[in-house]
Amino acid sequence: MSHNGTAQAAALDPTLVAELAAIVGSDGIVSRSAELKVYECDGWTIEKCSPDLLVMPRTTEQVSAVLRALWRRELAFVPRGAGTGLSGGALPVKAPVMICTSKMNRILAIDLANRRVEVESGVVNLHVTNAVKRDRYLYAPDPSSQQACTIGGNIAENSGGPHTLKYGVTTNHVLGVTLVLADGEIVELGGPAEERCGYDLVGAVVGAEGTAGIVTRAVLKIIREPEGYRTLLATFADVEAATHAVSAIMASGIVPGAIEMMDQLIIRAVEDAFHVGLPADAGAVLIIELDGLGAGLDELASRATSIARRSGASEVRLARDEAERAGLWKARKRAFGAVGRLAPNYATQDGVVPRTRLPDILRAIQAISRKYGVGIGNVFHAGDGNIHPIVLYDERKPEEVRKAIAAGREILAACVEMGGSLTGEHGIGVEKQGEMPLLFSPEDLIAMTELRHVFDPLDRSNPNKVIPRPGSCVEVAAPHRQVPI
Repeated sequence: MSHNGTAQAAALDPTLVAELAAIVGSDGIVSRSAELKVYECDGWTIEKCSPDLLVMPRTTEQVSAVLRALWRRELAFVPRGAGTGLSGGALPVKAPVMICTSKMNRILAIDLANRRVEVESGVVNLHVTNAVKRDRYLYAPDPSSQQACTIGGNIAENSGGPHTLKYGVTTNHVLGVTLVLADGEIVELGGPAEERCGYDLVGAVVGAEGTAGIVTRAVLKIIREPEGYRTLLATFADVEAATHAVSAIMASGIVPGAIEMMDQLIIRAVEDAFHVGLPADAGAVLIIELDGLGAGLDELASRATSIARRSGASEVRLARDEAERAGLWKARKRAFGAVGRLAPNYATQDGVVPRTRLPDILRAIQAISRKYGVGIGNVFHAGDGNIHPIVLYDERKPEEVRKAIAAGREILAACVEMGGSLTGEHGIGVEKQGEMPLLFSPEDLIAMTELRHVFDPLDRSNPNKVIPRPGSCVEVAAPHRQVPI
């Protein structure tokens, strides 16, 4: 079943396909239904919906020409990067045409003197750091999917990562963007200067989830690689002790580059998959990374070790060399892949609580797990309270799908009740639209809609996302949930 309504026939109009092929080339068009199935979802696999047409431009000018052609036909579109998003942001809901930016993958300029790079939106996150690593620079936002996710998607979702505890999320590292509006107009927002006057329009676009238009280029900040690292693995009997250690370390005035937590379910899955030496019998572990000038790191590591032990750590192990450090980060960043050993399907939640409420939210998650009879593992950015409960289910069993969705909703409601947020980095997409009123008043949502309409007055760019509409939420219809229409 298509969810694009009457727009489907127009989207497949041969004259449109021919016009778009003339713009991007025949190898930049995908229209066969079997091939379009590849694009039916992002990392939020509970909801699926294939586009009627996929277009893969290579330049900003091609994006502009494609959007002008769609504008004339009153057709909506959905931008897509690498498809690693986790909230259904790339689902084509009443948007028959998908614009994929993966072929726009050039690093256009590297300016070490001013600590910035200019890239196209399809550049893979890790490739930015790799391009400047030889000169001892890096791009700080480092999502777990950084080997695959692209800068355009990072900008859309305002992505984070382990090291954004100290260095900030995507919005703190984007100086300027080239944005193609829904009618095809190309606008430049921000620029190479770090401080600019006027309204922060770049900030309005970062995290807008593609509802302002399509970002095709970005000027990014890069930072000097720290002189040294000390990476600790602290072992705890339970998650509550580990979360108390997080608060104690931060309260001491130490600002680690990262503090990451994994609970017992995730530890065992990771160790079974990758054999990196995690203590399989631990209730929880923290990866604590300290970075900066080499002269003070040993003292900081000693202080952090003492605090962790006072909070109940049975062991605190220091990575002896770069190989051990890399092994710990391999364990953390591949944790989501290892979860595939635990269940046929899983949904990764993304909420935020004040770090002092981490023990409370983890107790709530345990209660929700028992209530619905679903397994929930936890691996998350503990330092800034950005939790990622992983809800296990089997999509072949309709009742398990329903339970997974209900459990996720209750976790988000608990986050808001504790003074937190619905998302730290994965976005709202279609997944969390129904929960937006928990955090925002009707007046707030109207203000957001008005801001969106400054960029896209007719809701042509990624429609039916982020801001809920009356009657837009529907119940799950397993095995695949029907997206809002």
